[in-house]
Amino acid sequence: MQYLHIWLSIPFSSMYLVAVVGIVAILAVIKVECSLHQPMYFFLCMLAVIDLILSTSTMPKLLAFFWFGAHNIDLDACLTQMFFIHCFATVESGIFLAMTFDRYVAISDPLRHTLVLTHAAVGLLGLAALLRGVLYIGPLPLMIRLRLPLYRTQIIAHSYCEHMAIVTLACGDTTVNNLYGMGIGFLVLILDSFAITTSCVMTFRVVTGLATPEARLKTLGTCSSHICAILVFSIPMAVSSLTHRFGHHVPPHIHILLANLYLLIPPILNPVVYAVHTTQI
Repeated sequence: MQYLHIWLSIPFSSMYLVAVVGIVAILAVIKVECSLHQPMYFFLCMLAVIDLILSTSTMPKLLAFFWFGAHNIDLDACLTQMFFIHCFATVESGIFLAMTFDRYVAISDPLRHTLVLTHAAVGLLGLAALLRGVLYIGPLPLMIRLRLPLYRTQIIAHSYCEHMAIVTLACGDTTVNNLYGMGIGFLVLILDSFAITTSCVMTFRVVTGLATPEARLKTLGTCSSHICAILVFSIPMAVSSLTHRFGHHVPPHIHILLANLYLLIPPILNPVVYAVHTTQI
């Protein structure tokens, strides 16, 4: 689709600009407004920073590709980009899990919420999510660098360095890389989704026991923003991953566009979801 590169750059650059402006606006509002210095908004800040890293790890290079034909990338830079993409996607999933736990504590035991989720506890949960992402994804670039030195071609069928896009080009035995990648995908997508769903179900059970309809509606409104954000993150991620592994009949340009949108949609929609649903912001 080279003949469309200039036209494709318009929606992609516009979406990236909207994402950056939305993220910076949320960070600025939460920093300035002292009443927002609460666990929920600290987690939202973490989410905003992660979205900024995810989109910035791919979009500048993609736009350079569209505008200037900058096709080449060094192997080490490619592996670094791959690490940032997969690591911070894993961290984002962990932050969503922490946010659902925060909402459960706030709704089930509001009097002890600030005692359980102190500023230190929020920081430790964020650090745990970051360390998990580094531990899970850290071996991926090393396994490619050390185990897969030879490639059939040096052309990646993607506009950024995705793990499977690199592994499928290798000449050697890629079984270990494939199994490790699938195992990490299972741990992050399946187990995190199960834990988040369990937390949401427990939260809804508490909500149904609230005294007044107004209280139930207010609480459900708070939870709905988290659910929307989680769906915005997980559905494109799952579709892109499944298409890459099993959608061999899908046209390549459709697959490539889906893979790019998966990294752009959450940074665009998360600020909208939280700004619309959160009166304070």
